[in-house]
Amino acid sequence: MKTFARTRTLLTVATLVAVIASLSACDNMSRRDRDTAIGAGVGGAAGAVIGGSALSTVGGAAVGGIIGNQVGK
Repeated sequence: MKTFARTRTLLTVATLVAVIASLSACDNMSRRDRDTAIGAGVGGAAGAVIGGSALSTVGGAAVGGIIGNQVGK
């Protein structure tokens, strides 16, 4: 069971790094758009870690995107 937890954690970290690295290509995005994308990425990763299901990942991404959008105001 520990192997599964480690694999899941490693996959989550790798996904988060990939999302953050891909955002560097978004130079022409506004600050608000960038905050929304970052919030969605972090929220999706957090939802995957906390809930462990596709629904929690999507829910986390949605909530993170909304929070990121509001922070960028």
